[in-house]
Amino acid sequence: MQTFPYGQKEMDYLKAKDKKLGAAIDRIGVIKRGITPDPFIALISSVVSQQISKKAAETVWNRLVTLLGQITPESIAEKDLSVIQSCGMSERKAGYIKGIADSAITGRVDFKGLHNLPDQEIIETLSSLHGVGVWTAEMLLIFSLTRPNVVSYKDLAICRGMMNLYGLKDLPKEKFEGYRKRYSPYGSVASLYLWELS
Repeated sequence: MQTFPYGQKEMDYLKAKDKKLGAAIDRIGVIKRGITPDPFIALISSVVSQQISKKAAETVWNRLVTLLGQITPESIAEKDLSVIQSCGMSERKAGYIKGIADSAITGRVDFKGLHNLPDQEIIETLSSLHGVGVWTAEMLLIFSLTRPNVVSYKDLAICRGMMNLYGLKDLPKEKFEGYRKRYSPYGSVASLYLWELS
C-alpha cells in the first residue's frame, strides 16, 4: 500500500511553527495513511463511500470492482445505471458515478492531466461534477494527488481536531485560516495529525 509521503523535514517544520502541534507530532509519531494514486478511481471510491459507514462502503466497493473487473470510465459507461445501482447504492449515487465516467470519456475532465493543475483549479473542475463537492475534491488532492498543503474547513474531523488541540469552544473561519497559514506549506501533514486528534 502506498501512503501519503512525508518525513522528518515536514515534521520539524510544523514543530518549529506550532508548539502544541509539535507536541502532538512527537506523541503520535509518523502517520501512515493510504493513498489511491489514480484520481479517477479515487473519485469513484469517494462517491461510493459518501454518507455510509466504512464497512458498508467496502462492501459496495468490492461488489463494484467484481462487477466491472477494472474501474475505468469505459467499464462504467458500458453498464446500465440499474446494474451499477445493484452493487448496493442509491440510484442517485449510481447516476453520479455514470456522470463522472462520462466526463472522463468526453474529455470534460482530463483525469490524467489533473496533476498538472494548481489545487484551486482542480477543486473547481471536480466540484462542477454532480455528486462531487469541495470537500471531496480536497480529499482527492490529499489522498490521490498527494498535494502538500491542504487543510479543509469543510472537514468536521479536522475542525474538531483543531478545537481539541487548541482548547477552543468554537472555530470561526478567520481563526481556522490563521492556523492554516501557520501550517503552510505542509498543511496536508498537519491535517493528518488533526484527524488523529479529533
